[in-house]
Amino acid sequence: MITELAAAKINLALHVRARRPDGYHEIETLFAFCRDGDELIFEPADHDSFRIIGPFVESLAGSPDNLVVTARESFERRVAPLPFLAITLDKRLPVASGIGGGSADAAAALRAFAHLSVVPEDAESIVAMARDLGADVLACLFGRTAFGMGRGDVLRTAAQMTDTPILLVNPRAPVSTAAVFAGWDGVDRGPLIDFATGRNDLEASAIAIVPIIEEVLERLREQAGVTLARMSGSGATCFGLFDTAAARSAAHAAIAAAHPDWWLLESSLA
Repeated sequence: MITELAAAKINLALHVRARRPDGYHEIETLFAFCRDGDELIFEPADHDSFRIIGPFVESLAGSPDNLVVTARESFERRVAPLPFLAITLDKRLPVASGIGGGSADAAAALRAFAHLSVVPEDAESIVAMARDLGADVLACLFGRTAFGMGRGDVLRTAAQMTDTPILLVNPRAPVSTAAVFAGWDGVDRGPLIDFATGRNDLEASAIAIVPIIEEVLERLREQAGVTLARMSGSGATCFGLFDTAAARSAAHAAIAAAHPDWWLLESSLA
């Protein structure tokens, strides 16, 4: 049996620089990853199966496909056949929430398939598949703090932020990535120098679609010990970085008491 963590992906900053002819956008972002996320379990079996469990299983009900299944099909077509596997996805992260989700799940599957086939995770074939599966999948494959350019799939090493306390907050409002990018105003506000002086250029568009995101950010920014509060990706999940784990836990308790219907996760950066 193989167990893989599909870690929550955080965009500590996200600068949108231009629209591309292929429908994507040129971005500059700083990826970071949490110590928590979805979990995938791969067990030997006498036939292939795939099931989804966990608190957010209903969000994927009726979905015609899943990137984990797509990743398996791609791996067998382009790298090597796999043994029969019973694959279980424990969906612990909200769907369409700006923290990796399907991209992290696909990346975790690629790592497991590479292990089963004795192929290095950074092999050219695995990297190519990750890029084809989605703009964030390559960053999720490696799961390390990194600068992302291009679509987000051109990576450069960045200083690690291991053990930084983080609180994730989502108002349980899914938001379409395509709609948020479509709402970007087209203004290039300059390059990403570092996350502390950076921004998320998609916040305004996401708030226009899901106004409660603004309240989430306000709640995070007013907490004691918060050093940075920002939206991740295209939303609606927002995060706060804290100077201590105790401050993070206190913020969790305060926000949960005021908004019991919101989803919150205490974690730390990997």
